[in-house]
Amino acid sequence: MIIKSKPLKPFLFKSGTILISALLKRRFNKLIINPIELKPNHSYILMVNHFSFFDGFFAFYLCGKVFRKPGFMRKLYIMSVKKQMEKNPWLQYCGSFSVEPGKRSLIESFDYIGETLSEPGNLFLYFPQGNLESMHIQDIDFQDGINEIVSRVKGDCQLIWCSNIIEYFESTKPSLYFDMLDCGTTADYNFKQLVEKVNAHHKKALQKQVRFTKSAI
Repeated sequence: MIIKSKPLKPFLFKSGTILISALLKRRFNKLIINPIELKPNHSYILMVNHFSFFDGFFAFYLCGKVFRKPGFMRKLYIMSVKKQMEKNPWLQYCGSFSVEPGKRSLIESFDYIGETLSEPGNLFLYFPQGNLESMHIQDIDFQDGINEIVSRVKGDCQLIWCSNIIEYFESTKPSLYFDMLDCGTTADYNFKQLVEKVNAHHKKALQKQVRFTKSAI
């Protein structure tokens, strides 16, 4: 049996976003978002590259700045390993629900998020790589879990990718860049095309942050 999430109430989400924003602004020189146009009255799958412990905090900041507005995101959901949730019960109250790879309950987890995404305004934060990898890798390796999720969504759902990249350059503090990409909707979903589109976008995002792009990438 999975552990279902208990997403934060609007006031608590807003308070959490303000706190995370304050912490990130102290830690980073600049926080730059290259946004996209969101589709109203949709649910959302936000896919992000996974390179650090802080990825969840970065996503929280992004959701607060881009998605959290009338007619768009209402609740945030995150898939977390069940063992982590049992050790950290508070994750449930931040939108996490459990998953156990290789167990029968995996299907229940997919069914749960598919049903959740069938409701407009719900956003699912998803790390398609499945494991931590350097932000500077050029090819994002997608696990096939996204196919299981998309096939269960009954409704309008927008797929979005964001390449998060950190660089220092002239400052003693790093700058964080959020480079977003509209990947269409579940209605026109194609796994191969999604992977190709994301990887082409991620390479361009890296090139924008590298001084000698032609020789370095």
